[in-house]
Amino acid sequence: MIDVQTTLRSAVSFQGVGLHSGKPARMTVRPAGAEHGIWFKRTDILLGDALVPARWDAVEVTPLCTRIVNGAGVTVSTIEHIMAALAGCGVHNALVEIDGPEVPILDGSAAPFVRGILSRGVRALHASVVAIEVLLPVSVHTAKGWASLSPARPGQGLTMDFHIAFDDAAIGTQDKSLDLANGSFVRELCDSRTFCRQADVEMMQANGLALGGTYENAVVVDGDDVLSPGGLRHDDEAVRHKMLDALGDLFTAGAPIIGHYEGHKAGHAITNMLLRELFANPDAYRVVLCDDETAARLPGVGVVRDEIPAVA
Repeated sequence: MIDVQTTLRSAVSFQGVGLHSGKPARMTVRPAGAEHGIWFKRTDILLGDALVPARWDAVEVTPLCTRIVNGAGVTVSTIEHIMAALAGCGVHNALVEIDGPEVPILDGSAAPFVRGILSRGVRALHASVVAIEVLLPVSVHTAKGWASLSPARPGQGLTMDFHIAFDDAAIGTQDKSLDLANGSFVRELCDSRTFCRQADVEMMQANGLALGGTYENAVVVDGDDVLSPGGLRHDDEAVRHKMLDALGDLFTAGAPIIGHYEGHKAGHAITNMLLRELFANPDAYRVVLCDDETAARLPGVGVVRDEIPAVA
């Protein structure tokens, strides 16, 4: 039977600096019981509420990352890559302990998190998998881009179309479509790194942002040139990373989504706006208990550790 919630078999730790804060942090992902969901705990907060839910209604709007905050004002930033890894590995319940304000960026992708999670393995819990099924189309539009969720295509779980367009020829216009079933996140997306323009790096660092960014943990481009050593891991690495981010942001729904996501120049803020639009309309979705057939279509089912791309 696969229609059961899961958690890690044992804890796994990661250590590095935050991309934007430049501050070192140690993060440990621990097993959790059924119905726990994904929560973060700031272990450096000794007084008051240190627990922060990885949930759409706890997300603060930020242009460069996904940041969550609790009622006491405690925050955790840049959660999108670990959230994508948990979703893509089919982990429904975990406690993420961290001793700083930002998740380590590591190599700029989700591959180190995926490798760590799969090294521990996933175990079943005595509870059915809950999913959020999209029933009616919803969309949000801004001056920068748009995103939509619509009912799943027949026989599928979560599918995604994404379009990006940048002036820099090293990125240019990219499109990608993907069915996220059968471990495709691990094979197709997890090793794709965050990216930015050299001019943006200089501007952000001048304003106290991207302080932990290097050519080793991001793909930095300047016109036609890729400045990061080794070049690209995929010709379309940029759009793959945007899809990685979108999966992580969608997992803040609190459960896997059954539906079709489309993003057009969308980022973290737009995807969170989309979730808020979805949950504001009770007719647009329903919460379902997954049987084997439905659960088999969700991201993470059928993941094999050996499928992590060798380039990561």
